[in-house]
Amino acid sequence: MRRIVIVGGGYAGFYTAWKLEKRLKPREAELVIIDPRPYMTYQPFLPEVAAGSIEARHAAVSLRSHLKRTRIIAGGATMISHADKTVTVRPADGPDFTVDYDLIVVTAGAVTRVLPIPGAEEVAIGMKHVEEAVAIRDRLLTAFDRASVMEPGPDRRRLLTFAFVGGGFSGVEGFGELLSLATALLKSYPEIRFSELAFHLVEANDRILPEVTDAPGRWVVDSLRARGGHVHLSARVMSAVDGHVVLSNGEEFDANLIVWTAGNAAHPVIAKHTDLPTDERGRVVVRPDLQVGTADAPVPDAWAAGDNAAVPDLAVAASGALTVPNAQHAVRQGKRLAANIAATLHGEKPRDYRHDSLGVVATLGLGRGIFQYKNLVITGWLAWLMHRGYHVLAIPTWERKIRVLVVWLTAFVLGRDIVSLLSVQQPREAFVSGGVPHAR
Repeated sequence: MRRIVIVGGGYAGFYTAWKLEKRLKPREAELVIIDPRPYMTYQPFLPEVAAGSIEARHAAVSLRSHLKRTRIIAGGATMISHADKTVTVRPADGPDFTVDYDLIVVTAGAVTRVLPIPGAEEVAIGMKHVEEAVAIRDRLLTAFDRASVMEPGPDRRRLLTFAFVGGGFSGVEGFGELLSLATALLKSYPEIRFSELAFHLVEANDRILPEVTDAPGRWVVDSLRARGGHVHLSARVMSAVDGHVVLSNGEEFDANLIVWTAGNAAHPVIAKHTDLPTDERGRVVVRPDLQVGTADAPVPDAWAAGDNAAVPDLAVAASGALTVPNAQHAVRQGKRLAANIAATLHGEKPRDYRHDSLGVVATLGLGRGIFQYKNLVITGWLAWLMHRGYHVLAIPTWERKIRVLVVWLTAFVLGRDIVSLLSVQQPREAFVSGGVPHAR
């Protein structure tokens, strides 16, 4: 049997393994996934996890539960040497080890881009993983609890100030959902007034949501501002030391929570620790059929897809266009990749990846959304329902679809759960202190 090693268990990696299990007979190939997390994160649901509209575990798809014939190696890849056909793996415990392969699939994805800004790495939280979304939600809920018993002043104002850096889909959706949650919480916290809340969205460019056209983008900005949000365009964060945010336009404020969603960066292993060909941005160079290399210089037994791959976009007329790094492409590339690998193993010709965009849809908070397909723009409740409908269909496995639907229906009838479990990050505190809160 050939051993097929998949580096990364995100969208593209999960779908590649999932579909290969269906296309290949058990004795045709041994399937292996290398990933430090035992689940695939469905990232479009993270803003709703942060807002309490979805149970955190329902945005994660267990690799072991759904990949029945795939061996899961819990560890991070630190080196891919295609010359030797080995992947070096670093587990959480014990020494590094190597895994041999006959065929490599690189689907490691991207990482959050962190700029060299003083204080950012010490205080900011990303929003690419379930744990981060849960921490964001708990920080906001805990802030309300603490602020409710404080006298008005700088400390209380800081507790109720939240900042998102980056105006892409993650930043805008997270900002809109958290603003929606905070506004709804006021009914349960009569001690806190709406005027005390401060939500800041900071974007370095002069517009947000680059995937939509100018007019819908302006509508989103106007909508967020009408709900009390502060949207800072053409502004960069110059410093965030100890949560004190200084912007390039001269504005300053103290924030209790800073969520960093300022774009993606190349995965360091792919950019720096592999002999596979990469482009200037650290992405694996692939052909339209997702094999690594170029038409003139293909790399045998190597494939790649998802955010860590420079995939030619055949649906765009412009020469040299690449697919944008989003879930819509990663899912479909994983499916095409599995079909192409199976085809080559069966002596057939692989097909090129081509996908015409289905449009873009975003949630801006409970009952608010925006959808655009070419010149068609839909906003409000209908767009929000389209967002939920699309993503409940897109998340893999019926088990996850049903769980998400049940939580949505429950929240519609009973409202969102507003219990903070921030203490779970320090589980021994109650045991050590005997239930007596430590002095702050």
